Amino acid sequence: MTHTISPTSPATDAGSNPPPRQPRRLPPLRSFRERFGDPAFTVVSIGTLLVAIAVILYPLYFIVIASFSEPSAILNGQVWLWPKGFTVEGYQRIFADPAILRGFANSVLYTVLGTTISVVLILCGAYALSRRDLFGRKVIMMVFIATMFIDGGLIARYLVVRDLGMLDTIWAVVLPGSVGVWNLIIARAFFENNVPGELREAAQLDGANDFRFFFQIVLALSKPLIFLMIMIHLVANWNAFFDALIYLDDESKYPLQLVLRNVLIQSEVTSAGGTAGLDSYAAAQRLGELIKYGMIVISSIPLLVVLPFMQKHFTKGALLGAVKS
Repeated sequence: MTHTISPTSPATDAGSNPPPRQPRRLPPLRSFRERFGDPAFTVVSIGTLLVAIAVILYPLYFIVIASFSEPSAILNGQVWLWPKGFTVEGYQRIFADPAILRGFANSVLYTVLGTTISVVLILCGAYALSRRDLFGRKVIMMVFIATMFIDGGLIARYLVVRDLGMLDTIWAVVLPGSVGVWNLIIARAFFENNVPGELREAAQLDGANDFRFFFQIVLALSKPLIFLMIMIHLVANWNAFFDALIYLDDESKYPLQLVLRNVLIQSEVTSAGGTAGLDSYAAAQRLGELIKYGMIVISSIPLLVVLPFMQKHFTKGALLGAVKS
């Protein structure tokens, strides 16, 4: 059996020179933007973020080191990275006042109770307004929105609180501002975009009524919204003092912010409060500066401790309404 070899097969060209190699093509030269655009953008972005972080964090750090420094060193510009003339006299004067601890306990109570009431009311109200089968929901929503543009003023609010018998009670602090219309709008938009009507119909086919559907299904799908509402109201209720200043007369019910305000005012008067035993106005001013920085640190610590644990949920909740599901 004979085999024929094709003229173009490698066997016929074994003794001949190999075909010339094709010249290797070099990749086209990239422009400066293509070669360095992304790294440059990364460097600029990181640098900008680092500068922004420093601008935000350094004032907080300065308050801490200033609370342990001599006020004269602060006024002379000697305090930059470390305390100068280390002292804890400001903190000693603050905690020597029993009203501080009582005010701290009151603030914790007002914050927990006020946040709970606000979150419950907003979630329930927003879900009801998100239901298309709610009769008159557009009119009800317009009434809520109208309160953002029309305000009766401080005197009208005071008269309402007085007529309801809430003056000098805890309810005067936690109830008047418990429902924020803007937060209600955010929650309603979340329910409209993330809780489809088909899901409710499926639950009804399984025998679930509206209450069971809301508490077992809707709330389970709304964790980012719930944590967002909790964080917003935690910060607002902890820092609030104006309602307590207007509606409370009993100093034993004052929140921490109002107590610290009064301590600071007393420290600036040489003949009042903690400055009564000081020998000169300059010493009183020195103590007032120490108390001022110390009070800022004390009132900020609880939020700085709690909020980082909720940061993950806050990041998700902050995007609510930005992208429709």
